Amino acid sequence: MRVWRVVVIALSFLLLSGCLVTFKAPLPTSEPAPKGLLGEWTSTNAWGEPLNLELTRIGDNRYQAVSYYRARPKEREAYPFTVSRHGNRWYLSAKVPAQFGGHFTIAGFELTDKHELVVYNLDLDQINQAIKQRSLSGQGFQTDDGDGVLIDSNMDQVSAYLDDPANTDVFVEAVRYQHQAKTK
Repeated sequence: MRVWRVVVIALSFLLLSGCLVTFKAPLPTSEPAPKGLLGEWTSTNAWGEPLNLELTRIGDNRYQAVSYYRARPKEREAYPFTVSRHGNRWYLSAKVPAQFGGHFTIAGFELTDKHELVVYNLDLDQINQAIKQRSLSGQGFQTDDGDGVLIDSNMDQVSAYLDDPANTDVFVEAVRYQHQAKTK
């Protein structure tokens, strides 16, 4: 359960209430992360616990998120991810732990003028509706922590669906981080 909770907190890859949208492949990387993404971020989780998030580059267009509770700085979880930009939207993609299928998850993100990192998850109900309408193809699955869906559409179709302005309600705000000021 600890891994599940940290994954939700760290990058908000998993939807709230234990719902998870996964994909057979990650979105292809198109360019480096936007300026201002890398660095140290802070937030408070749903239980009121202060969190830290460190985002660093680990290779060409590859990054890593390290999450930890401020009260327990030695208990860290690291998650590699990639970023992709389509139109005006930025996305991140990361491998999901094996106990949740081992596929990939996609989240949207933005950097605000207030030096915030806002992460958006995909709404499971909206994705299930897209499957019923045949905009995407996929199948549901169960984990001990809740329902999920595995999208098996090709990534060009997924990108077109996510980039369509008519589908903006598929994203829900999951977490908001503040850029941590550098100390001297």
